[in-house]
Amino acid sequence: MAREQVTVEADETSPLDTFQQFFSLKRDVLVLSLAMFAFSLGFQMTNRFLSEYLIFLGASGLVVGIWGSFGNVIGAVYPYYGGVISDRVGSRYALTVFGFLSSIGFGIWLAAAFIDPIDLGVLTIEPWVWVFVGLLLAQCWKSFGIGGHYAIVKQATEPDRLARGFASTETFRRTAFLLAPLIVAVLVADEFIPGFLWVLVIGIIFAVLGTFVQHVMYESKQDSVGSEFEGFGQILDDLRALPEPLQPLLVADTFVRFANGMVYVFFILVITQMMEIGWMVNVPAVGAIDLAPAAFFGVLTGIEMLVALLTMAPAAKLAERTGLKPVVGFGFFVYAAFPIVLIFAPEDVWVLIALFAFSGLRFAGLPAHKALIVGPAERGAGGRVTGSYYFVRGAIVIPSGLLGGILWDYATPETAFTAASIIGMVGVVYFAIYGKEFDAYQ
Repeated sequence: MAREQVTVEADETSPLDTFQQFFSLKRDVLVLSLAMFAFSLGFQMTNRFLSEYLIFLGASGLVVGIWGSFGNVIGAVYPYYGGVISDRVGSRYALTVFGFLSSIGFGIWLAAAFIDPIDLGVLTIEPWVWVFVGLLLAQCWKSFGIGGHYAIVKQATEPDRLARGFASTETFRRTAFLLAPLIVAVLVADEFIPGFLWVLVIGIIFAVLGTFVQHVMYESKQDSVGSEFEGFGQILDDLRALPEPLQPLLVADTFVRFANGMVYVFFILVITQMMEIGWMVNVPAVGAIDLAPAAFFGVLTGIEMLVALLTMAPAAKLAERTGLKPVVGFGFFVYAAFPIVLIFAPEDVWVLIALFAFSGLRFAGLPAHKALIVGPAERGAGGRVTGSYYFVRGAIVIPSGLLGGILWDYATPETAFTAASIIGMVGVVYFAIYGKEFDAYQ
């Protein structure tokens, strides 16, 4: 994206400092990030709870697994077609169209609860099918392109400060990730439905608000993100040209993400369906509040995000001293270890709180991970390199949810989660042996 360079200064490492860095960015980046906050709030209020919603609508564990794989397909394919549309109509209008379609997607999710099964004779369209249809639209805004975000941060940050630059934007965005599950926890404190329906209403409001704000305020006269996108046919050439440090990172990352994809959509079901564990909380001046399992899951994910927010900036600073590889490797380890420790955890509130706090540490390595992806790329090629990287990873990870669903339904949940951790650990070991460092951090 062609614009005046803005150097991100980051002598401190607290979350407050990362917010200050965020607000020093140029207006178009600021507006896009505010829209990202609005949509992230909507996505996080809904996505991690949609597995429970699918079960409510009559879906099986296998369908939930297919749901995970369906999301992987969208995550792999959409960014490229989003780039093509951006080429044709410009970033501002592409963002508006994507935001509008996402709002409709949230609306379809809400409508699914009020649609009866449709009997077509040879088959019946169950209400949960509309959740799949809604996802096709709800994820449209995110299709604008991970690569553009990466390229912007690379351009605005000194090479040896990349991890800190990503920590600035990630801290702001993941504040939405912290607030979202807490909002859900309040709304579903007594019962999942109808509380979750109100969550979907709020998601629609934020999607509409984000779309309006970005359309009215976004100004980018020299926006080159769309024009730099060279189409789907460019992927093979970009893959052959991947910088050397990215090749072992991509292999390890794919193992870890495949493992996570097998079980991620089932995390909520472990709490709500297997353990059926809630939490009785004594609040001063309010009294005892009995949180239903779904609400307790919201609290757990909020704790997870709080730990992420508190650790991303210090971890980015640590990466400047130790290199990116150890920080990224630790994040991979947390990803891989969490499934097996969760599925065999005792049904104890405080143990689960500790486990989800541990899970939040996987995000501590995220800024370093992003820096390791885009750092070795040539200036001006960050978007293409990132797009190629994520396309390959996303394409390979596609069947992970289906595999997890088969093991969940036809073997045991314990089998699914154990297999996921084993696969993840293969990636951790591979990265420890073959992972490369970004020169600027050596």
